[in-house]
Amino acid sequence: MNKTPYSLSRTLLTFALTGALWLPSAKVLAAQSEWAHPDSNGKLVYKTLPRGDRILDFSYAGYGGGGVKLPVATVQKTVAPSAGDDSAAIQSAIDAVAALPVKDGFRGAVLLARGTFHCAKGITISQDGIVLRGSGADNNGSIIEMTGEPHTCVTIAGGSVKYPKQNPATTFPITDTYVPSGALSLSVKDATGLAAGDVVLIRWLRSAKWIHFMGMDTLVRNGKPQSWLGIDSPVTFERTIRSIQGNRLTLEAPLTDAIDAGLLAPATATVSKIPPLKRLSQCGLESLRINSLPPSGTLVAKNNLGVLLDNCEDCWVKNVAMHDTLGNIRIMQQGRRITLEGVEAVHSATVAKGAGYPSDFTLRGSQTLVNRCSSSGSGSFFVATMNADAALNVVLNCTFKGAGAIQPHARWSTGLLMDGCNLPEGRIDLINRGTAGSGHGWAIGWAVAWNCTAKFFNVQQPPGSINWCIGCTGDMDWGKLKKGEVPPKAGPWLSSRATPVEPASLYLAQLRERLGPQAASNIGY
Repeated sequence: MNKTPYSLSRTLLTFALTGALWLPSAKVLAAQSEWAHPDSNGKLVYKTLPRGDRILDFSYAGYGGGGVKLPVATVQKTVAPSAGDDSAAIQSAIDAVAALPVKDGFRGAVLLARGTFHCAKGITISQDGIVLRGSGADNNGSIIEMTGEPHTCVTIAGGSVKYPKQNPATTFPITDTYVPSGALSLSVKDATGLAAGDVVLIRWLRSAKWIHFMGMDTLVRNGKPQSWLGIDSPVTFERTIRSIQGNRLTLEAPLTDAIDAGLLAPATATVSKIPPLKRLSQCGLESLRINSLPPSGTLVAKNNLGVLLDNCEDCWVKNVAMHDTLGNIRIMQQGRRITLEGVEAVHSATVAKGAGYPSDFTLRGSQTLVNRCSSSGSGSFFVATMNADAALNVVLNCTFKGAGAIQPHARWSTGLLMDGCNLPEGRIDLINRGTAGSGHGWAIGWAVAWNCTAKFFNVQQPPGSINWCIGCTGDMDWGKLKKGEVPPKAGPWLSSRATPVEPASLYLAQLRERLGPQAASNIGY
């Protein structure tokens, strides 16, 4: 291990020697970061890179696109525990509510009475406007004991959502030579046919030139080449047009990755107009506890999973405790604008190290807010992103106890904020995972660790991108270096080391600035 203590005096000395960080005064360093800070009027000011990249506005993460209070659905059915398997009774109540008409966005809630429910089969919510609500997540509340063969306890998922193929008649080439990370606007060759309110897909192809630029075309493991991202594989951001001026489109949420025409094949960066996609919406899981037998075997062995969300938007999981499920919550690629609030993951045991470690909170989708959640126990990733669809996600004021990590896992996720998180025995790794797994390579770019505390940090810098570490406290641990390698030098991405900065929460400050103080109050702040 190569560990560098988080000592402010050592940091200042390092920066003085390298000249890597602008230090106007010790007072400013102790209170603010040059990358994002409030001015004298309280307005956030951002430093940009020469091409316009900046810390993006993360306030769009969460239910309703951020700052929207979680609704309360009216109870329509109540289920009491029986002496036998309760799976069918709970599912039957959900199906009965699913047959009701939608009123003000909801069909209603199914309430689980206090007591223990034995469930040998999974429970599924597949119609809009349904909430499964317990009577509390403690021992005196509603407890689901998972029995029978391994399964997923609760699935919240609609029908399959697939992006349509490009139609030349509704596809518009992007003309900007560079669209920076954090951008809310871009230009197309001709905006005729587009209008405010249109749903669009912003697409480009990962060229061989870009993959080479990222240093990801030389991965070899056990003598066999690995493919990090396939040449000409698409990256897609779904957005809504907020306004149009000439041929310049303003979007309703920022882009998390940069579009560099110099690294792409000509005319492969486009905006495509599509019909609005139908995802399951306005569904939630609340106030209950899920118990499982401890997992066994390796990661690929069949074990119980807590909650899975897919093909859904504007959904939530609130005040739910999960004990010994292998993987507590998974949000799949087509999950977006989801809030996880007050979710507790406890694992008394974990699987044997084989194919890898499980993840307590797996984020494959976009605009997820993980708020005031927790995990305890070792042998897992606390939070992991898994692919390029995982973008604009926030982990806010969470506590993770045990020798685990927040670690983006594979293949270039972008735009992850870890804000005010506490990992007293754990670590935050924003790294190139190289040949790990099937060639996971650079796992994350444009990520921010803000005012976090962890035992260790490993914050690496991808080509053409930045991962920021601001106001954080802990030790730098660059991992096992190869022969001849030296630890990265401190640079401008690392500021106010071991000294928290203002604002205390970047996400909440951005939310208040965009939507007003009520938006933060709506989510409990």
